[in-house]
Amino acid sequence: MIQPASMRFFLEPESRLRLTVDESYSVVEVVPAWAAPLTNPDRYLCFLNPKGEEVTMVESLNVLDESSRSAVEFAIAQRYLTSRIERILEARVEFGATYWTVQTNRGVREFVAQSLQENAQWMGENHLLLIDIDGNRFEILDTTVMDAQSQKYIDTIL
Repeated sequence: MIQPASMRFFLEPESRLRLTVDESYSVVEVVPAWAAPLTNPDRYLCFLNPKGEEVTMVESLNVLDESSRSAVEFAIAQRYLTSRIERILEARVEFGATYWTVQTNRGVREFVAQSLQENAQWMGENHLLLIDIDGNRFEILDTTVMDAQSQKYIDTIL
């Protein structure tokens, strides 16, 4: 494990997170990934190389210097971008995949989710998180306030 004090993270090029250790070597691209994003969202942040192999891990962002923390926070925001679903326009299941067309806080989106047993997670009694095949996250904060059509899709599919 690399000591946090020897790590420097920065964006180079502007959207790619890079890790340099004690000016001795660099990992040209690292991807931040929370070890347990749903159950422990702010602890144990892994840094993976492009092949998905772990390079290092930190217990929290607080162990990083301000500049590194800022760069890592930008990369995390890109990776864990979550759209809030406001209305379900269409949802259908075909051969184990669920095809969704939804109105979100970022406009109309279409996505596919495989295996809803794994990719539809109830975060609370009425709080639902859907993860598509590309790892994008779609959230319904409260299913009980959705319109009747949206609730019907949720009840039928889930």
